[in-house]
Amino acid sequence: MPNRLALETSPYLLQHAHNPVDWHPWGDDAFARARADDKPVLLSVGYAACHWCHVMAHESFEDAETAALMNQWFINVKVDREERPDVDAIYMRAVQALTRQGGWPMTVFLTPDGAPFYGGTYFPPDDRHGLPSFRRVLASVAEAWRTRRAEIADGATAMLRIYDNPPAPPRAPVGPSLMHRAVHAALARYDRTYGGFGGAPKFPPTMTLDFLLRRWARTGDDALLDAVRHTWDRMAHGGLFDQLGGGFHRYTVDGEWLVPHFEKMLYDNALLVRLGAHLWQATGDPEVRAVTERTLAWLAREMTSPEGGFYASLDADSEGHEGRFYVWSLDELQQVLGADAAPLAAYWDATAAGNFEGRNILWCPKPAGAFAASRALDLAALQATIARGRDALLAARDRRARPARDDKVIASWNGLMLRGLAECARVFGEPKWRVLAERAAGFLADTMVRDGRAFRVFAGGEARIGGFLEDHAALGLGFLAVYELTFDARWLHEALALTDACERHFWDDATGAFFDAAADAPPLVTRPRDTYDNAMPSGTSLAVELLQRIGTLTGDTARTARAQDVLSSLAEYMGSAPLAFGHLLGAADFETDGDVSVVLAGTPGAPDFARLERALAARYVPSLVIAGGVSAPPAILDGKTRLGDSATAYVCRGFTCDAPTTDAAELAVQLDAAGRS
Repeated sequence: MPNRLALETSPYLLQHAHNPVDWHPWGDDAFARARADDKPVLLSVGYAACHWCHVMAHESFEDAETAALMNQWFINVKVDREERPDVDAIYMRAVQALTRQGGWPMTVFLTPDGAPFYGGTYFPPDDRHGLPSFRRVLASVAEAWRTRRAEIADGATAMLRIYDNPPAPPRAPVGPSLMHRAVHAALARYDRTYGGFGGAPKFPPTMTLDFLLRRWARTGDDALLDAVRHTWDRMAHGGLFDQLGGGFHRYTVDGEWLVPHFEKMLYDNALLVRLGAHLWQATGDPEVRAVTERTLAWLAREMTSPEGGFYASLDADSEGHEGRFYVWSLDELQQVLGADAAPLAAYWDATAAGNFEGRNILWCPKPAGAFAASRALDLAALQATIARGRDALLAARDRRARPARDDKVIASWNGLMLRGLAECARVFGEPKWRVLAERAAGFLADTMVRDGRAFRVFAGGEARIGGFLEDHAALGLGFLAVYELTFDARWLHEALALTDACERHFWDDATGAFFDAAADAPPLVTRPRDTYDNAMPSGTSLAVELLQRIGTLTGDTARTARAQDVLSSLAEYMGSAPLAFGHLLGAADFETDGDVSVVLAGTPGAPDFARLERALAARYVPSLVIAGGVSAPPAILDGKTRLGDSATAYVCRGFTCDAPTTDAAELAVQLDAAGRS
């Protein structure tokens, strides 16, 4: 019969609703029962697209004998880390302190008051590879709880000290010296052969690439653009990118971007489509645009809810095997492709032996142009063959058993994708992406924001769990991007309300810092605060950028001063570890060289206004802030009106503006000059 998780809405928790384990969701009831029964809490944390989470569930949580031990000795709590990033972050810190590593599934043993005293990640069902079996761990912890309680209490007290705030580093200036240090330190880790930074496993280093692209635009150092473009090309041609259906997988286990961990996460693709739009502006490369738009097509086709929000992830597994949905035998390719099989198998590097467990991950060791040249093929004909083959294989793949989809809508991830989608719609001038963005914005504002505060997730037809700092800040930035796309003042007002919430509920005057959980959130053993940009930007770095952009649009110098203060407090970290602060370094670039503000005065949709919009969309300008239209103008619009009856552009840096212009060519010249340091 189902356990308590059957009443939850998280797809990950519902995957465990029929386990024989007596699971509790996170909450006061579980800890009250632990105190009443005098049992420790077994906390298990994972997420729906996690391969090893599925493995441990099948090996242990679905096993009746293992479940009986868990139920006898522990109060068992299951958490979806995507719903509760605060719980995940707090106890991951404990696991990393205990084991010097982290990951999911995460297993942590807690006292009834929530203090961690032992933990790890994946535990196998039998002793192997130096890991104790899960049953052995259960028995050892239960025995220690019975016979060495004082020792556990002392250990738990000692563990709580890891949450003490360390001494803050001295404040440092944010300026050209920091930019130089960060660029130099990042390039020292750059893989000049395969792109990216460091060795395997390789994750898309999107935020660092965005920072390097900014610095290229500021300085004209082509080595920085080369690093960004080379890494993008290697990722896009590798197995990391789904060559048939579009969208990027989570990471590759090798250094060449060939063998992915096949899950697809919304946040990765959100960051990548925005980078793709910027890289296309910088290079005009049609292949960059094609990869970006194929990712957006995947978003529209597979990841968009009927209400307009965006789903969280696609699983790595199907039919009990990782990657089965995405890989091909040579025989399967020949059956589907017919006469096109030989050239396309060569193009996608597919062989009888395969490159992944006897099957083939499709990838492109040579881009289409180089492949055509190496075989004396007509490039246009090859591209037509590739498109025809892609369509045929995608149709055949769609008949396979699909990976599971986590269909909850997460506010911060949606904010990131809304921002990327809106920028792509503006940059590429594609109406269908604009429609998708406006629909998503409407859903998010109407459903996931209430009284100026965001909820974390929408699932099972309801928005639930109070939003974290990242949710408020990412949605705010997403709404600003929709404002810059549409000049509809509603989206500026939505962003302003979320900015207010960031400062009112997450800023702490005593420490001079943002916290990830709201001041009025249910208390945990500590109030989490993580400033690192990891798989996605930290709440702090998103909030800092939101303050900068809102401050620029409204003339609110108190907000830009607060952003500057946070940057100064973290400057020493940014300079020494730039790969961990990619997004925050973008905000530091904004502070160092300033924004470029462009006001378009006129009537959106009119032909003269559209000509200026196209000129603006064609240029990559770092730290670009856009305002325009005629309704409810922000402070930045003050005094900026049309020249005569023509739409007019104003390009400004700080308190200095170029001469207003009605000419698109002149606007392009001004933008090129304004973006440089």
